[in-house]
Amino acid sequence: MISEIEVEKAESQIGDRHSVLGNIGNTPLLKIRRIMPQNECVEIYAKAEWFNPGGSIKDRAALSMIMDAEKSGALTRDKAVIDATSGNTGIAYAMIGSALGYRVVLALPSNASRERKNALFAYGAEIIFTDPLLGTDGAQQKVKEIVASEPDKYFYPDQYNNPANWRAHYRTTAVEIWEQSGHRVTHFVAGLGTSGTFVGTSRRLKEFNPSVECVSFQPDSPLHGLEGLKYLETSIVPGIYDPTLADDQLFVSTDEAYEMVRRLAREEGMFVGISSGAAMAASLKLASRIDSGVIVTVFPDSGSRYGTEHFTNE
Repeated sequence: MISEIEVEKAESQIGDRHSVLGNIGNTPLLKIRRIMPQNECVEIYAKAEWFNPGGSIKDRAALSMIMDAEKSGALTRDKAVIDATSGNTGIAYAMIGSALGYRVVLALPSNASRERKNALFAYGAEIIFTDPLLGTDGAQQKVKEIVASEPDKYFYPDQYNNPANWRAHYRTTAVEIWEQSGHRVTHFVAGLGTSGTFVGTSRRLKEFNPSVECVSFQPDSPLHGLEGLKYLETSIVPGIYDPTLADDQLFVSTDEAYEMVRRLAREEGMFVGISSGAAMAASLKLASRIDSGVIVTVFPDSGSRYGTEHFTNE
């Protein structure tokens, strides 16, 4: 079992702004200034999650799950961290594992971008590539097989079913949005992957102000190019997902997301990832439906995590 001294050292890193782990969270809230909704009474803001040291919002959930496991004794020095990922959570695990001294093993669909694979290799993670046609569902199935065969060898956070995932956003993301918006947020928009961001942030925002409307979005079809997002009707629904939190549900196409990535880079100076483009597209759809309000969404990562030819070849 991990010693109390080691736990204290890890916790001190989280509170130390001079350490890698101490810089997770407290990302900027940026106003969208040029891609304006037609209704001038609606403002749109985005959390710039690429400012996290691991480059994405998944740093928050990964750190929460690892620290929770250390405290419970589920994660010890003789175990490797293993999980399924589409890329960002895996990179977060790999970064945190490197900082804390844990071996990290990841199941990843083989069609993940080269940029994500390179980041994982750089941090020293061991990668098991899985069938791209099965997406993250196939990666989950592979991890479960491995853990079932050697349960004492691994700690399996299971990001799709671990409450520490959504609690990270309940404790941090939602509080930051509430404070950074000056308590003005009226609508929150987030995509559904593991659903942790949407579930945790929505729960806390509704506690701050029950009138805040929380709107989730997902791809518009089972076959899509929105990495990290799930079309829930044909996917394994995450155990942490709570459908009662959504006041509305929107759908975004791959083409809409890609076009918005290009627009955000060229009109706002924000080179963001595909799910961020989808978040912006969903926010504009919501803006067209309301009379006034302050919409806050999340841009999970930057465009550097993806094959840039999709955005630059025109």
